[in-house]
Amino acid sequence: MQNDKTKWKVLFGGFAGYTFDAMDLVMLAMAFQPIMNDLGLSRSEAGLLATATLIGVGISSVVMGWYSDNYGRKKAMLWSLVSFSLLTMAIAAANSWLEILILRFLAGLGLGGLWGVIAAYVAETWPTEQRGRAAAFVMSSFPVGVGLASFFAGKIIPMWGWRALFLTAGIALVVAVYVYFFVPESEAWKAQRDARLKGESKAAEKVSVGEIFKDGMAKNTILATLVSAFALAAYWGTTTWLPTYLVKERGLSVADMGMFMTILSVGMFFGYNLFGWLADVIGKRNALCLSLFGSAVMLTIYAMTEDRTTLLWMGPAYAFFMAFVGLMGSYYGELFPTRIRTTGSGFCFNVGRGFSAFAPFILGGIATAYSLQTSILLCAIPFLAAAIATAFMPSTESLAKVQAKHAN
Repeated sequence: MQNDKTKWKVLFGGFAGYTFDAMDLVMLAMAFQPIMNDLGLSRSEAGLLATATLIGVGISSVVMGWYSDNYGRKKAMLWSLVSFSLLTMAIAAANSWLEILILRFLAGLGLGGLWGVIAAYVAETWPTEQRGRAAAFVMSSFPVGVGLASFFAGKIIPMWGWRALFLTAGIALVVAVYVYFFVPESEAWKAQRDARLKGESKAAEKVSVGEIFKDGMAKNTILATLVSAFALAAYWGTTTWLPTYLVKERGLSVADMGMFMTILSVGMFFGYNLFGWLADVIGKRNALCLSLFGSAVMLTIYAMTEDRTTLLWMGPAYAFFMAFVGLMGSYYGELFPTRIRTTGSGFCFNVGRGFSAFAPFILGGIATAYSLQTSILLCAIPFLAAAIATAFMPSTESLAKVQAKHAN
């Protein structure tokens, strides 16, 4: 375990990095309606732009996880930040649907790697008894990123258009500079690297993706990937179309939509941190199950709310339970030993996110045939399925036995 100063640097760098990762991911959804109007796109075509991003994210989970475990957390984090920032900024100059599609796929290759790297960084620099809260705090930067994307969309799009919105992705480059100069490499990873260079035991071998399916870990890997796939399909299906739903079916202006989404993200921020504290009290698996079940219930209520004032205040209540990404960060990180931590946790989260890639496209088709409200209501089903699958995963206390077996 590294010293206190290092763990705080990792906490700040991870929080800032994931903030702009989230902002980048959600920014497209905020700009959907003006992009569709400008380029004459159908909802299905617009949904494919989000799908392309998430496919890139799914591929990145394997590639960047492997890179991080073999070449370092810091290098992987830097590559992620720089690549998605520059590629998203390039969308401002795109002239066609195909150009945006390609740029979103390539940006997804950078966006997907950050979650697993940060989860591993926190697990390797914070003590076990504080790890749930630390990981939840870092991942609570996601609603901060959502809030920033909502705020920028509400202010920038009405004045300068949707292209100018994508230029704000360049702020992530400032975080990359901070990480480069101030965030040290993980000591736990460096110890693994040194052992590999010296040819000591199993650590001498380079990490392979196949290891997360060996030594009793296959069941947990598969279950965690399924939980991620269900939960993230529901989340991205909802999040992608929620801004458009508020504008087209609830009659909000783009500026008001930005305000609604910003207030919604406040509820999510508090949910992340409260559930992080709860995870250290009742266990990470139990807190994750509660978050997913609560998301299913509250999404149903939120989607059926029609009164604007009620809708405004129900948003934070619904988003409060959407803390599962932060809980996955601490829980998945403990499913795997240091040697394969980023590969394992990144695979489970981001391959699941890759499977969820088709949710925006499918829901766009359902919305065309029925309504956006119907599409959003359907997302409660995979949330419930994710909660049920989580109940079959191991408790935090039993994870040490799995890791001990792997080490032997």
